[in-house]
Amino acid sequence: MPTNIPILLTWLRIILIPLLVALYYVPESWLQPVGRDLAATVVFIAAAVTDWLDGYLARRWNETSVFGAFLDPVADKLVVAAALIMLVQLDRVGALIAVIIIGREITISALREWMAQIGARKSVAVSMIGKIKTTAQMIAIPLLLYHRPLVGIDVDALGTWLIYVAVVLTLWSMAYYMRMALPYLIEQERKR
Repeated sequence: MPTNIPILLTWLRIILIPLLVALYYVPESWLQPVGRDLAATVVFIAAAVTDWLDGYLARRWNETSVFGAFLDPVADKLVVAAALIMLVQLDRVGALIAVIIIGREITISALREWMAQIGARKSVAVSMIGKIKTTAQMIAIPLLLYHRPLVGIDVDALGTWLIYVAVVLTLWSMAYYMRMALPYLIEQERKR
């Protein structure tokens, strides 16, 4: 297993997941809800920053690796899934929203794996729709974790609106990726 700073940052993101979840199980006598929500928001933002930073450093220092290419998206999906599950438990996000977002991530990961096996991974490379979806989601989640007005902005309402945008883009991007993969699926079925 290769180790370099980008991969260590990815491992840090994975290590932050239990911390994010644990914050919601700390007794209120230790950490009030306001402090808990703030701490969870900071942890999630730190994870998001390490996601950007590890990719940037890997490209900049030419330290990309097969293991890093595998681990990075896994870490991303685990962080988002953990945060969404906590938001469902806190009744800040509907279960259907979490199922759609998490389900899409699993489906597209499996699709990309299958496409790689048949030598067509580039056909389902990250699209602009996927990037916009990820941006909306990565802004919505910390807003929903924070859950309190901030400098006169209704953070919860903004986060809710953005998570709905993310869900629409999630479904749209999933349809896009499936449509891109359909010719390969048909071709594979013809070979049987």
